Amino acid sequence: MKKQLIATALLASIFTMANAEEIMVSAAASLTDAFNDIAKNYEKVHPEDKVMLNYAGSGALLQQMENGAPVDIFASADQTTMDKAVEKGLIKDGTRKTFVKNTLVVVIGKDSKLTIKTLDDLKATDVHKIALANPASVPVGRYTKGVLEAAKLWTDLEPKFIETESVRQSLAYVAQGETETGFVYGTDAAILKDEVNVAFTVPTQTEISYPIALTKESKDGSARFYEFIFTPESQKILEDYGFTKP
Repeated sequence: MKKQLIATALLASIFTMANAEEIMVSAAASLTDAFNDIAKNYEKVHPEDKVMLNYAGSGALLQQMENGAPVDIFASADQTTMDKAVEKGLIKDGTRKTFVKNTLVVVIGKDSKLTIKTLDDLKATDVHKIALANPASVPVGRYTKGVLEAAKLWTDLEPKFIETESVRQSLAYVAQGETETGFVYGTDAAILKDEVNVAFTVPTQTEISYPIALTKESKDGSARFYEFIFTPESQKILEDYGFTKP
């Protein structure tokens, strides 16, 4: 009987190892903290799997995928980048889902004496540098540019922009005093609430929503982590970091 139990356990172990996966996840930089926590919880439930997380601006992640980087799951900070991924045939049919929403805010350093309450206030002479993620490749920059163009402020403010590679870099610039202010997501501002203050929330023409999908090249086991994102436990983590439901 004991030998039979050992044999059964050994077979189960071999089966688990055979089905183990190294899951490659490319996610927008603003998802860093939430996805780190979700991945830790996932690996407790599925110790046979290893979640490999790659964070950057959504456009940079798309370019990596186009260049052949191994990616099983792609989570973008906007629908436009995911649209491009679909158009390029990189996404598995029927797996694209919007899973969270966010907000756009203007932040200033914790000790800043600036009084900024509106977009027009950014034209003030004591605002010399504004951190802005590259609109060509980073969704937060694209959302911001759309807002400023609609307000007819883009041309006036463009000389003040210090271009960054991601929303997290913009946040760091403001926190470290490299720029007086910057545009980031509400969730990012909350991460460094002891170092930056939210000056005001910026209404956007396009809703800031995040889609996630399995890639065409995704391994079979990748669906386990993809589905784990939608569990109540994971959704609670995202909510705790300031994301809202779509």
